[in-house]
Amino acid sequence: MKLITFLIGLCLGCLLLLCPLSQFQPDGLDALRSLAVQLDGRKKPLDTVAQETVAKIHGSATYKTTDGSKEDALSTYLTMWFNTRNWNEEPFVLVSYRPLKEAVGLDLERKHFTFRELMENRELSAIAGQAHQREINEETLTRNEREALTIEDRLNLLFQTVGDNRLPIVPHPNDIKGKWAGLNDATTLYAPETVAPLMANFAMMQQTLLQGGATHIPMVASLADGLKEGLRQLSQSIYPTDTVLNREVHFNHFHPFAKAWWLYAIAFTTLLISQWIARSHLYWLSIGLFTTGIAVQSYGFFLRMQIADRPPVTNMYESVVWVGFGIAAIALMLELLSRNRFYLLAAAPLSVVCLVLADSLPAVLDPSIAPLVPVLRDNFWLSIHVPTITLSYASFALALGVGHVAIGNYLFTPQASKRIKLLSQLNYRVLQVGVLLLTAGIILGGIWAHFSWGRFWGWDPKETWALIALLCYLAPLHGRLVGWIGDFGIHVASIVSFNAVLMAWYGVNFVLGTGLHSYGFGTGGSELLIASVVGLDLLIVLVAAARQYGWFKPSEPLTTADNLEKVLQ
Repeated sequence: MKLITFLIGLCLGCLLLLCPLSQFQPDGLDALRSLAVQLDGRKKPLDTVAQETVAKIHGSATYKTTDGSKEDALSTYLTMWFNTRNWNEEPFVLVSYRPLKEAVGLDLERKHFTFRELMENRELSAIAGQAHQREINEETLTRNEREALTIEDRLNLLFQTVGDNRLPIVPHPNDIKGKWAGLNDATTLYAPETVAPLMANFAMMQQTLLQGGATHIPMVASLADGLKEGLRQLSQSIYPTDTVLNREVHFNHFHPFAKAWWLYAIAFTTLLISQWIARSHLYWLSIGLFTTGIAVQSYGFFLRMQIADRPPVTNMYESVVWVGFGIAAIALMLELLSRNRFYLLAAAPLSVVCLVLADSLPAVLDPSIAPLVPVLRDNFWLSIHVPTITLSYASFALALGVGHVAIGNYLFTPQASKRIKLLSQLNYRVLQVGVLLLTAGIILGGIWAHFSWGRFWGWDPKETWALIALLCYLAPLHGRLVGWIGDFGIHVASIVSFNAVLMAWYGVNFVLGTGLHSYGFGTGGSELLIASVVGLDLLIVLVAAARQYGWFKPSEPLTTADNLEKVLQ
C-alpha cells in the first residue's frame, strides 16, 4: 500500500508538470525564438537574449505596458529590436533602491522610470560619475554608488537594444570561435549579394510589426523561418543545430525550478495534513510529490549544465537554486532513513523560499548564463569546491528548519518531551553533516586558491566568514558532546549560528562587496529586509528561551549552581 501511494504521488507530481497547458501551445514564433545570436561570449537563441535583456532592464521577464496589457519577454524585445515603440517615454527601467531614489529626487513609490527621466537626472549622473572616479582610484564604493552604476548599465543596455542593427546573428564563414556580425556589417564576412536577401527579409519583418503588431504574427513567423534558414545556409558547420537551440528555449519555458517549488509546497501541505489526521498513505503521497520535485529540479540542473557546459554553481542565482536542491535532497535521504516526518517538514518551506527568490528576483539574482571568469575555468575544482561549500549551507539551513520545528514545540507543546528529544537528535545529526561538508569545502577551496592565487589562505572576506561560520557550529557541537549544551541549546545554536552562514553567503556578496571572490558580488539586495527577518527570528528564539527557562515567572530563589545548570540545559 505504501508503494502504491508513493507511486500515485509520483504520477500526480508528473501531471502537475503539465500545468499550465499554455507552455505547449505554439505561437508561431519558434523560428524567431531559436534564432542563434553570438552574445556575451557564447551562442544562444534569441529567446534567451530577450529574457535576459528584459529581466536586466525591467527586473521581470514580463512587461505591463502603459495600456495595461502584458507582454512576454520576446514580444517586448522585438518592439525594442525593431524600434516599434517610443522607448524614451516607456516606464521600463527598474530603480528599486529607496535611498538612491531619495538622494536623486525620484518618486519613492515608483519602481520603474522612463529612459528620459533617468538620463536627464543630474544628481544620478553625478553619483555615477563619482562612482567611476572612485573605481579608477581603486576606492570602495558606497551602496548608492553601486546602485547608480547598475542603473547606468540598464540604461546603456536599453540604448544599445533599441533599433539594434548590429545584433550578431550572421555566423562567421569558417571559424567556430570567430566573431559574428550584425546584418548591417555582414558584408565584412560575405559578399553583398549574399546578404542582401537576408537584409530585405529583416526589413520586411520590421515593417510588418510596425503596421500590424501581434495581428501579423503569422506573416512574421513565415519571414522568420526564411531568415533563420538563410543564416544557417551561410555557414552550416558553424551555425548551432536546432537540437542545441531548442534545448535552451525549452529550458526557458519549462521553468523546472519554478515547478519544483510548486511540488515542494504541495508536498509540505500534504505532509501537514498527514500530521493532523495521522494517515500514513498521505505521508507516502507527500514523499512521492517531494521526490518528483527533486527529480524535476535535477532535470533543470541537467539542462542548465548542458547549456553552460559546466556545473551550475558559479553565481549567486545558481548557488541559491543549488542550496534549495541540497536542502531537499539531504532531507529526503535522512527522511527515508528515519521515517519521522520532521526532516521534510523542516526542508520543504526552506526549499520553496530559495526557489521562489531565485524565480522572482532576476534583477538581484541574475539567472543568465555567461562565460566564467578566469579563476573559475578549472572545472575540476569548480565541480568539487563550490558544490561542497553550498551543500554545507544546505545542511545548516536544514538544521535551521529543524531548529524552528523544535522551537515551535517548545512554545506550543512543551509537554511533548519525547518528540523534543527526537528533534534534538535529528538536528545534531544534520549539524554534523554540515560541519563535515564545510570543513572539506574550506580545505578544497584553499587548495584551489593555492593553484589560482599562489596562497592557501589570505584572509579574504569570503574565506574569513566561512571560517567564522565553521567555528560558530563547532562550538555548540563540542559543547553538546561534553554536556555543556542540552537539547534546547542545540536548537538555539542551529538557528543563531545560521546568521554566520548568511553573512558568508549573502553579506560578503551584497553588503561588503570586497575581496577576490568578486565574481559572486551583486547589487539589489535588501539589507533592511534581511535584518528585519533575522531580528524577528531572534525574537522568537528569545521568547522560546523565556518560556523554557521561566524568566518572567515568579519562582523560588535558585542557587548559583542551579542557575548554571539551567543555562546549560
